[in-house]
Amino acid sequence: MMSLRQRALGHPSFVIGAVLSALLILAALLSLVWTPYSPYEIDMALRLQAPDASHWLGTDPYGRDIASLLLVGARASIAVGVIAVGIGLLVGTALGLLASAARGWTEEIIMRLADFGFAFPAILSAIMLTAVFGPGMVNAIIAIGIYNIPTFARITRASANQVWGREYVLAARAAGKGAWRITIEHVLPNIASVLIVQATIRFAIAILAEAALSYLGLGTQPPQPSWGRMLAEAQTLLFQAPMLAVYPGVAIALAVLGLNLMGDGLRDLFDPKLARRR
Repeated sequence: MMSLRQRALGHPSFVIGAVLSALLILAALLSLVWTPYSPYEIDMALRLQAPDASHWLGTDPYGRDIASLLLVGARASIAVGVIAVGIGLLVGTALGLLASAARGWTEEIIMRLADFGFAFPAILSAIMLTAVFGPGMVNAIIAIGIYNIPTFARITRASANQVWGREYVLAARAAGKGAWRITIEHVLPNIASVLIVQATIRFAIAILAEAALSYLGLGTQPPQPSWGRMLAEAQTLLFQAPMLAVYPGVAIALAVLGLNLMGDGLRDLFDPKLARRR
């Protein structure tokens, strides 16, 4: 039997996804300590400068270094993704476990609330929050986090229900263990792999949602760099400087692709039966 590490290194999707995801994280970490130029300094004398030895990817309409903007923009995407997915994971998992353990009316109420939550996607939730509290990264995080809760609740409940029917759970109940003790000791550890895979996939969706909200002016606000807002600023210059849209677009695509490939690889690694069916 091959170890998990050996199977991971031999899985092309996982390796490619892990490399792309690692580059995203490294870019964000690098921006904390170094960027070629300050992403907040405006120099109109250098606006729309072509790539050269000083500015590797050129400058934007305000004379800011594009490479620096991309590095700092990665930090914003990761921050939004981690916090928003964390909100959905913690709250959604707790609700799903509660529904699976309690059953009856408790399960029915939680699932109907989850159905109601699906009616408000991240962008619609952000528009509503913006109308009340104004645009900003915090409101974008809250909107994306709320959007993730029903998904995690449903997946947790479905996975937990399968575990509740296993022999070792029945043995634990026969031994006198309570529902919550069984949930913590037996159910949660056995559905952790499913939650990890789902969190990876939702992370990619959160990055895409943050970019979309920033593009609409509802997410990260100036002067904080954002890939979505870089796209919005570049749309009026597509014929004059098309690369201004290409750079953030490629960054978003690679980040989402990497996380989706890694999530797909993790799914196969945690459940080899799925890989053999393909």
